[in-house]
Amino acid sequence: MRSNSHPANPAPEITQLLQDVTAGSEHARKQLFEIVYSQLRRIAGAHLRRERAGHTLAPTALVHEAYLKMFGGAEIQFVDRVHFFAMTSRVMRQILVDYGRTRARLRRGGEGSQVTLSIGKHEGVSANDAVRLTILDLDRALDALAREKESLAEVVEMQYFAGMTADEIAEAAGRSVHIVRHEIRLAQAWLRRALATDATS
Repeated sequence: MRSNSHPANPAPEITQLLQDVTAGSEHARKQLFEIVYSQLRRIAGAHLRRERAGHTLAPTALVHEAYLKMFGGAEIQFVDRVHFFAMTSRVMRQILVDYGRTRARLRRGGEGSQVTLSIGKHEGVSANDAVRLTILDLDRALDALAREKESLAEVVEMQYFAGMTADEIAEAAGRSVHIVRHEIRLAQAWLRRALATDATS
């Protein structure tokens, strides 16, 4: 059963637990799950809202599948809580990509699940500035961005999928809000170019 008596600011505790988990503590792993569960469910919900209606995965199931995938095999070295939440979001995205590929195969060459990425609306651009693409296209674009600039991919993961504000990302990342907002704008511009290139190719 999850405890509701979590500290108001669990960031230092999460950091310590991540260190303990990396050191192999099973108790720390269970404690970590209790503390971050609500945030993980929020991330899962953000992913699924961008998926097709009636997806077979519910947020709770996606959270548990992602957590098992992260900790069920080789140990992951988490740098900090920012890395943890970005990595969790990435694992959830990969799970949905796998589901999308399976569904596309079953539909004999279908394009897979469609998602909506509203690039720019958080910076004052019209909410209609949205791009419809498959989860596979989005996965390829974000992987390419991560290879070029990991920090930009992380802010996309945290803003679009974890639902974090620039202030929250700045606090989690230990960077100024000004820098984070600049990174968000750079990431948005990069994705717009990448997705426009894909659409015309």
